[in-house]
This record gives sequence, structure tokens and C-alpha cells, in this order.
Amino acid sequence: MSGAADWLLPGAGLLCGLVLGAVARWNHFCTLAALERHWYANDSRSLRTWVLSAAVALLGTQGLLLSGVIELDTAFVLSPQLNLLGAVSGGLLFGVGMALTGTCAFGALVRLGGGSLRSLVVVVAIALAALTAQRGLLGHWRLGFIDPLAIELGNARTQSLGDLLSQWLGLPLHLPVALLATALLMAWVFADASYRRDHRGILTGSIVGACVTFGWFATSTLGNHLFSPVQIESASFVMPPGDLLLSVIAVTGGLPDYGVGLVIGVAAGAMLAARLRDDMRWEACDDARELSRHLLGAFLMGTGGVLASGCTLGQGVSAMSVMALSAPIVFISICLGARIGLVWLLEGFPAFLTRSG
Repeated sequence: MSGAADWLLPGAGLLCGLVLGAVARWNHFCTLAALERHWYANDSRSLRTWVLSAAVALLGTQGLLLSGVIELDTAFVLSPQLNLLGAVSGGLLFGVGMALTGTCAFGALVRLGGGSLRSLVVVVAIALAALTAQRGLLGHWRLGFIDPLAIELGNARTQSLGDLLSQWLGLPLHLPVALLATALLMAWVFADASYRRDHRGILTGSIVGACVTFGWFATSTLGNHLFSPVQIESASFVMPPGDLLLSVIAVTGGLPDYGVGLVIGVAAGAMLAARLRDDMRWEACDDARELSRHLLGAFLMGTGGVLASGCTLGQGVSAMSVMALSAPIVFISICLGARIGLVWLLEGFPAFLTRSG
């Protein structure tokens, strides 16, 4: 039987997820919606909130690292191997899938909390696709053709940009790089005068970034109190839904970890926020065509998320907070994939081949 200490991590994930889900539902924090407004409505406020969350997470996480409170060298997003093919192809697949379903994996959990049965289908399909790509039939293909092409980053301990530059140039550059990256992100966020007055958006981005920082703190410090190995992670929503599915259906599966607690917490927090706003309503797919589009999108997100080792929050915010070299590559690929998917939906399949800009 498991002891109380074994439930520390899923409990911490549950509490963090409650805050993350409630804030996202209450203030409409959504990656795809932010990109759509930026591209099609010339409104960058939501995107600035999203970038602010990455900047706050970066500042908080690096502060804990440099003060010695946490140790993240074993975090999987900091592996000293850069899988460039997986990052680009996985990001593209995830972005197209995000466009087809109308949101990312995190957004699907937030919508599920509000009563969307379409999102329940999406979350379950993402979980199954991720399990297949990580441990199933597609996993054999990934191990045989994608993973062997990973690039070794010399003798570096991690793929953190600060560590890499410090090693290559022989100078202690981790702190200057972290401060410069934070300053550049913050400068773009607050360059818009109207956004500086958007107190709700600023608060939302700050809370999301703080939740990501808390994830690193929880898995790095609470894991020291457990006898079994703990995966050092923060907010990610590709494999954790699969782990949750295994925990539900397989009695021989391992105990829930931080990511499983986070997934449950996000859905529950979104449900609480929806109830408080009287925004709960049951929704289903309008027809078989919409259902097939959501299933395809979920499959692409689950598969792409495994190839890219993360999703919009997993790479764009969590991996960005530790300055992983993969983070900007994956996020740019996701944005490109989302743009392709939106053009496909709005203008037809050939349009993205002929359009420029």
C-alpha cells in the first residue's frame, strides 16, 4: 500500500491545476485564440498575456535555480540532445491539430470543465494518441526513425541556452542570458501602451507563469521525500492525460504523479470558474464531420506532442522557463502549423500552398 507521502506530488499538481484551470476559464486564456486575434483581428493583447506568462515563469524558475532552491538537470526537457526533426515535425503536427480542434490540449481541459463533451472526446483521443506514440505501435516508428537523429550537444549537462553558452565561451553566462531573455520578453509585452492598462491580462499572465514555476519547485523538492524516482516536470498536457487514462483503467499502473494531478485540477478548476460565472453548458459535436475533424486534430496533437516533447504550455512556457533550446523551435513550429491549419479551414486546403505572408 502507498503511504501519504506518495500522494504529495499528485496533490500538489491538483492544487496548482485548480488555480490554473480557474484562471484560464475565468479570463479566457487560450493559445489558439491569442494567435487568431493577433493574426486576423490585429489584437495582440491575449498574445502578450501568453508571452508574459512565459516571462514570469522564466524569471521565477531561474531565480529558484540560481538560489539553489531547485535542481533541474534531470528534467526531460533539458536533455543534452536536441531532436530537431522531432521538434519541428511534432510542432507542425500539434499546430495543425490545434487548429482543427479549435484549441490546444490545455484548452480542451479548460473547455471540458465548462461542460464540453467535444473536449472530452479530444482529451481522450489525445491521451490514446500520446500513449501510442510513446509506448505503442507509433513508438516503434519514433524510436527507429526520429529519436536516432537527435543531435548531441557536445559535453553539455543540459540543453539550457545559458549552460550551452557558458560551456562554449568559457564564461559564467547563465544569469546574464536569463536576465536578457526575460528583459526582451517583457519589453515586447509592455511595448503596447494599451496593454499596460490591461490589469486583468497582466494578472492572468503572472498567475499562469507562477503556476509553471511552482511545478518545477514541487517536482524538484517534494520528489526528495519519496523513495521512487520522480519525473522533474512542470505544466504539460500531452502525456499526462495518457497517464491519467492508464491510472483509471489499469490497476497495475503506477501511482498518479504531478502531471496527472495537474490534469484533474485544471478540469476541476475550470468547472468551478464556470459554475461561479453561470457559464456551465453541455456541448456536443454538431455532426459527424465535426466529430471527425476533432478526432483528427486530437490525434495530430497527441502524436505531435510526443515527438516535440511538449505542447504549447509544455514547450512554450515550461521549457522556455528553463531556457531549453527546443522551446522556441517547437513553439514557432506550432505557430506555423496552426497558421496552416487555420488557412486550411477558412480558405480550403490548397490555399496555404499559394498564399504568401
